[in-house]
Amino acid sequence: MLACPIWAFILKFTLRMANPLSSLFHTPSHPTTNELSERSSRKTRVAVSVFLLTAFLSACGPAAQPTSPVADTALPAPEQVTPTSLPPVALVNGEPISAESFAIHLAQYQAAQAETGTLLASENIEQLVLDDLVNRLLLAQGARAQGFTLDETTLEQRLVSLVERAGGQAPFDAWLAEQGYTAESFRRELALEIEAGWQRTELTNAVPQIAEQVRARQILLTDRFQAERLLGQLENGTPFEQVAVNNDAQGLGYLGWLPRGYLLQPAVEEAAFALQPGEFSGVIETSLGFHLVEVLERDPDRALTPQSRLSLQMQALADWLAAQRAQSTIEILLP
Repeated sequence: MLACPIWAFILKFTLRMANPLSSLFHTPSHPTTNELSERSSRKTRVAVSVFLLTAFLSACGPAAQPTSPVADTALPAPEQVTPTSLPPVALVNGEPISAESFAIHLAQYQAAQAETGTLLASENIEQLVLDDLVNRLLLAQGARAQGFTLDETTLEQRLVSLVERAGGQAPFDAWLAEQGYTAESFRRELALEIEAGWQRTELTNAVPQIAEQVRARQILLTDRFQAERLLGQLENGTPFEQVAVNNDAQGLGYLGWLPRGYLLQPAVEEAAFALQPGEFSGVIETSLGFHLVEVLERDPDRALTPQSRLSLQMQALADWLAAQRAQSTIEILLP
């Protein structure tokens, strides 16, 4: 959580802390599309996990203009954590995650949760925090494996920038104390953030800006019999437009332009990319219900929208982390 409360990102607004470093946090636009029927809790949890990490890493990004503290709307300061020689809470490929770092991040999460009520109360807080710390360390290790080396000059420049944003050394030191950091522990955290941020940027920048896409729409039903009945109408010549208007008057089934890997239901996406413009699918059963899909246009080289590219970047990061976890030795040492 470094220089800002990253948990605020999931709530889609910035939770202001009583320190000027809150200006380091910029809330990106959350992707929204008309394919709401394709959003499932499984992918949402992946997206949230990835964005928690993404927001955290971007918190130490390019400098923003300094702002004054917003004391009147500040979050309660997390309970201070006194550094100790406690054993690590986890080992990731033999590299420790310290109990001190875990305690500070957990306290910051709890402070954000106290401010926002019960929205996140059902989550396993300790597991969420530990997962994010493991992911961060995996990214940092990935950066090192790719040849990235953080030199002391770069680290010192970043520290100087943060001190300037805080309004000077005294306000910065006060913020460190409020959060439970020592100068040395914060330096270690910042080094990890820079390394992890480098690897994240490499992964997300690798997602192309142009991809094959189809423009499609669907009719989503909860009853197979009704879906088969509508399919019969289509096969007998009734235009898809008319069937859609009769059964989806608000046009919620319009999916727009879609690249591969964007929809949450692979069977729907597979069917869409198998169709030519003007063709419609058979009944597709998913966990959401029964789909009928029509493709309106195809384009082999279409620029991705910011939302669709962001979604693919999220997925690329999630896939990379999943692969790294599968091949890494991760020992959880929490009692």
